[in-house]
Amino acid sequence: MNYLTLENITKSYGEKVLFQDLSFHIEKGNKIAFVARNGTGKSTLLKIIAGLETAEGEHAKILLNRDARVGYLDQEPNFDESKTAMETIFDSNDNPQLQALKAYEEAMLEPHKTDELQEALAQMDAVKAWDIESNVKETLAKLSITRLQQPVSELSGGQRKRLAFAKLIIDEPDFLILDEPTNHLDLSMIEWIEGFLTTSNITIFMVTHDRYFLERVCNTIIELDEGTLFRYRGNYSYYLQKKAERHEIDARTIGRAKRLMKTELEWVRKMPQGRGTKAKARLSAFKDLKTRASKKIQDDRFEFEMKGNRLGKKIIELYNITKSFGDLKIIENFSYKFQRGERVGIVGKNGTGKSTFLKLLTEELALDSGRIQRGETIVLGHYEQEGIQLLEDKRVIEVIKDIAPFIEMGDGSKIYAKQFLERFLFDEDKHWTYVSKLSGGERRRLYLLTVLMKNPNFLILDEPTNDLDILTLNILEEFLMEYGGCLVMVSHDRYFMDKLVDHLFIFQGDGKVKDFNGSYPEYRLLEKEEELEERRAEREEKAKRLAAKEEAAEEEPVRKLTYQERKELGKLEKSIEKLEARKVEIHSKFGDTSMSSEKIQELSIELSKKEEDIEAKEEKWMELSEFA
Repeated sequence: MNYLTLENITKSYGEKVLFQDLSFHIEKGNKIAFVARNGTGKSTLLKIIAGLETAEGEHAKILLNRDARVGYLDQEPNFDESKTAMETIFDSNDNPQLQALKAYEEAMLEPHKTDELQEALAQMDAVKAWDIESNVKETLAKLSITRLQQPVSELSGGQRKRLAFAKLIIDEPDFLILDEPTNHLDLSMIEWIEGFLTTSNITIFMVTHDRYFLERVCNTIIELDEGTLFRYRGNYSYYLQKKAERHEIDARTIGRAKRLMKTELEWVRKMPQGRGTKAKARLSAFKDLKTRASKKIQDDRFEFEMKGNRLGKKIIELYNITKSFGDLKIIENFSYKFQRGERVGIVGKNGTGKSTFLKLLTEELALDSGRIQRGETIVLGHYEQEGIQLLEDKRVIEVIKDIAPFIEMGDGSKIYAKQFLERFLFDEDKHWTYVSKLSGGERRRLYLLTVLMKNPNFLILDEPTNDLDILTLNILEEFLMEYGGCLVMVSHDRYFMDKLVDHLFIFQGDGKVKDFNGSYPEYRLLEKEEELEERRAEREEKAKRLAAKEEAAEEEPVRKLTYQERKELGKLEKSIEKLEARKVEIHSKFGDTSMSSEKIQELSIELSKKEEDIEAKEEKWMELSEFA
């Protein structure tokens, strides 16, 4: 079944054309990623599909299956700041069961308002919403959303993303449009969402830079490269293989075209003024040949080595450092001495203090106790998650030149600002573009260059992969693999971390930091083995307790019920039956809309008492029935 068809979709802002005449379709069950460089309109395309923006062109068509329920996740979810988390989850939802559940949850917060509670209970029964209540609560628990009355204005970026995901999952859409779904989420949450999307039958069209996510979730990748769409029916590793093959073919084709063009160029120059039909045809073919010969193949490799500032014997040394915010412990009595060329990754759940630790290293925040000693030769480079405010009226090349006109290379040569920009995919026509005209991803890339251009020998990166396209990530990885200084970074991008770090600080919460000498995959493997060992130990302990209980039971004389106990057991059975019948009767009375609020309150109190009686009598019945 076809869910979506796009034909001749064009979008531009002023003179800048983001994309032109895009056409493709999405079938039910497809899990598709859209890959393109920053600034080519990936997020804009998603908004067009979601109906939030319009396409251009008289022949543009967007055909969406009318039976498909569509859910859209924005890169930066935008919520009504005056609402609570619960109000946001159920906001604008046309599902009658979810609307009934919302009214019921609100009524339960104020049970003294008996009219509202009665109406909510009746509506839950009418639309059979009790069936989905447990599913909703399970989803909220999985996404760690526990404070439903918390105002949205108090939520962090990660909490907002989880709230947006909860809203999507609870609404049960058929077709999901996701813009950078893993941004702001910690690694364990990403793994849970990855598992959910992999095992569900939801159709997906998404933009993401998370390459493990691409590898494990997607079955198709659509790439926009130099204005042309390429479709790869496979995951990320399949895409890399086929793209490399395509580039190899292109390189051979371009080589042949260049050789042919030399011959044709000589003919064009000698061609007489009077041009016949054949000459015009050959001239037209020459123009096509020239286009093929001048085609560029994007090279993802990054092949230069910065000289780097010299590192002395002392790098950065931490002695019993402690930091808290009120009752929240971030780090407590932690000591460590960084070594030359060390590459440390920092992982942990959101809110455990990873970014705070980086700001302690840079002395942007003060310690509560302990001390940090920094070597005299240290030149820090700090890429912050929040970014910096780049001057809107500056041109791209001016931003870089203001920091340094060139960087000295390892071989003594110099690389100038213009070349540095080109290495990080800022084409020459972008150099004189104003910062105000850049996309979000391009701004992040430019900010990254302002940090690298300072030629630091101790580089601190806080979520450097957010909003960067895959091509830029490949280039940044190549650069960092050749980087000779110390590297400390926080990232939720597992692919990025696995490639670049060999040592971890695990932020476990409550001020505890575990120093783990190994990579992230090794840590996760060890963690899962420890979880399995814990469960195995629990099972063994339960088995021992059960065996001991059975052994004790065998040694004890068999106990029989006395006459009075057998009589009591029979009375309990009849009493429980009567209580259950009265409970059903009370529930049926709640359906009477003419009942007064006083009567509703009276019945509510009676119902609560009956449930307590049933529970007590059932416990006594179970106790006696063991010996019956």
